[in-house]
Amino acid sequence: MCLAVSAAVILFFFYLLFRQREELPRHKQALNTYLIAFCAIFLTVSMVRFPKDAFEAAVAGLHIWWDIVFPGLLPFFVISQILIGLGVVHMMGVFLEPVMRPLFNVPGSGSFVMAMGLASGFPIGAVLTAELREQNLCNRVEAERLLSFTNTADPLFMIGAVAVGMLGCPQAGLTIMLAHYLSSLTLGMLMRFYRQKEAATAEKLPPRGFLLSRALQALVKARERDGRPLGRLMGEAIHKSIETLLLVGGFIILLAVVIRILDLVGVVAILGRGVSTVLNLVGLSPALAAPLVSGFFEIDLGCQAAAGAGAALGEKVIAIGMIIAWSGLSVHFQVASIISKTDLRLGPYLGARAIHAFIAGLFTAVLLGPGGKLLGGAALPVFLETVPRSSLSFWCSRTLFMLNRVLLFLGVLTALAAVFYAVRAVRSAFCRINRGS
Repeated sequence: MCLAVSAAVILFFFYLLFRQREELPRHKQALNTYLIAFCAIFLTVSMVRFPKDAFEAAVAGLHIWWDIVFPGLLPFFVISQILIGLGVVHMMGVFLEPVMRPLFNVPGSGSFVMAMGLASGFPIGAVLTAELREQNLCNRVEAERLLSFTNTADPLFMIGAVAVGMLGCPQAGLTIMLAHYLSSLTLGMLMRFYRQKEAATAEKLPPRGFLLSRALQALVKARERDGRPLGRLMGEAIHKSIETLLLVGGFIILLAVVIRILDLVGVVAILGRGVSTVLNLVGLSPALAAPLVSGFFEIDLGCQAAAGAGAALGEKVIAIGMIIAWSGLSVHFQVASIISKTDLRLGPYLGARAIHAFIAGLFTAVLLGPGGKLLGGAALPVFLETVPRSSLSFWCSRTLFMLNRVLLFLGVLTALAAVFYAVRAVRSAFCRINRGS
């Protein structure tokens, strides 16, 4: 009945547009305005029609934000803002330019965004990328490349929340996490060819001195340019971080309501029938169609639906890997709002997310198949097998764990940079010897 009423309303709306087509503006912006207005009216009417369901969905979204997202991301948002203000990111740009440029075709300062994004989860990669762009540490194309592979899920969500809490299978968490990170790095290497003819941003490095000396000079100059006292820097970091998290919470709650409404009026079921046809072609269970549609809109709901679907465990893991890589419209709307103050375009990011979902599905299938023997004896840390919960002790442990992951990622990049500098020094020495002889 609800579906019939909704279809009748939509048909009547387009009938009115057709009748008045000669009097209406025809440019693209006007059509976008009509569509957005219609969606807003449809959502409002649906909330009036289903007030109890809309309220319950909003409360569920609020719990996700308050219990998981807010306490989990606030420390990293504040710390990252302080480190940028202190010039630490500029210093890292000196060290890691030789690693980030050949691998991902982004400035060395992008290493900080990559480490924080891979360790801390959505949407800190987008926040820090926008921050680098606002400070002109990268150009628009470089920022779009960086955004495409640094806005990722965090390991505790993939293992604790999804594998343990939803699937009830901790061993699947390692497969999901490795597939997600491997596909993310692969995507970053592919995106280095995106608009590669664009001129690169040259790091503003001190011209002379040893590497450590140049890095410290870059830190001091960046701190002098910022100029804010430490107290003001910390206060503005907290204020900006809370403002961003409130924005994230609003999108989570709104999308939770939208998905519930679409499910009630039958849109999810209609889309699911189309997806099931594609799943049959690739050899996956049609039971995963509805979870994939839900995951298209919201990552948590999609993963939960996939975990409860009537399909084989391996197929569930593949679907969950694709849902996490796509990350859902909820995260995409967050990213769109975060980058709206910059000149970054959302199109490349959305295209990258679709590619990421496809690559993540392939990596997951490989790790479940030929790579399964390699992962069979791998052990997970006990902390990662904990379902996220709202308690002070848990979030303190989570913060320390994520900070360790950030330091680990940065340590690996620094080691790669050291190897590069050593090779370059040896090559320069041989060149001097050859010229002398």
